[in-house]
Amino acid sequence: MAKINIGLIGLGTVGGGVFKALQGFEDVCIKKIALKDINARRRDIENLDISLLTTNPYEIINDPEIDVVVEVMGGTDPALDLIKTAINNGKHIVTANKELLAKHGKELFHLANEKNVVILYEAAIAGGIPLIMPIKTTLAGNKIHKIAAILNGTTNYILTKMEKDNASYGDVLSEAQKLGYAEADPAGDVEGFDSTYKIATLATIALNQRVFTDKIYREGITKITADDIKFARDLGYKIKLIALAEITENNLADVRVHPMLVPDTNILSTINGVTNAVLLEGFPVGKIMFAGPGAGELPTASSVVGDILAIQRDIGASQVLPMMRCCHTVNSTQLDINETENKYYILITAANVPGVIGIIGEICGRNNINLYSLLQNVQKYEQTDSTAQIVVITGKCKEANIQNAISELKNSSKIVNVNNLIRVME
Repeated sequence: MAKINIGLIGLGTVGGGVFKALQGFEDVCIKKIALKDINARRRDIENLDISLLTTNPYEIINDPEIDVVVEVMGGTDPALDLIKTAINNGKHIVTANKELLAKHGKELFHLANEKNVVILYEAAIAGGIPLIMPIKTTLAGNKIHKIAAILNGTTNYILTKMEKDNASYGDVLSEAQKLGYAEADPAGDVEGFDSTYKIATLATIALNQRVFTDKIYREGITKITADDIKFARDLGYKIKLIALAEITENNLADVRVHPMLVPDTNILSTINGVTNAVLLEGFPVGKIMFAGPGAGELPTASSVVGDILAIQRDIGASQVLPMMRCCHTVNSTQLDINETENKYYILITAANVPGVIGIIGEICGRNNINLYSLLQNVQKYEQTDSTAQIVVITGKCKEANIQNAISELKNSSKIVNVNNLIRVME
């Protein structure tokens, strides 16, 4: 195999892992490393030649001896301009940047095809889980029509811990921050942005239609309470933040990120802690699942290095890794959340008086919503002498209808509060 030179942009958690993982590969030479501050403490990185370091990433982008640019800095600015310039300079790209791909993938992949270079991004979707290359190669003969995935380890850790310890969201988040599982500003994870960026690219690849981030419905886990976790468990469910993508009968792309009650019988309910999992459904393979570490220094580095070596093995060919190139010419028509159909969990605080259940049933009936099950145990779930909590699982109905019903419930004098509304996976 030919020896290749790479330029590494970013030396944080992932960049440090890539540096360590590449030490055993003599045919891959790290020629230059760009980072924000040369004097910053570099976590347990041994044998680092400081002469390789620069604070100017364009030294890498414009170096004619560098074959592959490895971008693990994150964000879109200046990453977008750096990657575009590198592609125009004829360099292959390996990136772990989910936000960049989700927002600018169409432009970047089109440019890469024009310049006859390849962009690989295995680490950008599910960390250390091999996913994109299997979809593009081994599963290429399948028509994938549905994805249900847990793509964020921080939120999965929080929800798992809430269930295990019967703890509040706030308490578990604080613990996750102390352990390093959550950022000081956790919004990117807990509000669902991270999963949204990932499902945008994954859905584009797997469903073979380009999906746009700004049309994906997004809802995080900040409203999930210990009561929701407990009631879900009593009813035979686990609550997970699910990234969902599906092609409807009308060839619309239903792509969204939000919490769901996942039945105990569904394998995704068993995915706990920081683990990620992706469940694909297609023909002829049927259902297939990928699971493993979705983040972390070395698992993510594993995917980055795998992409680097894939390019190395093909370098010098007239077209490097043709199967991994973007060939999406169809833009999806994405389904609005109000047009989707789901089952729902509703947690209601109501006056503990006769007729309340009838009121709930009447409002749901007016909105064409069937009640699938109802949990009311006043002695167990009573909050005070005058109110009780009622848990409703609906039949499948349109989102617009359930939202109308929620508005009516909130206006009822017998309903103290609609505490939460969560979609239910079938």
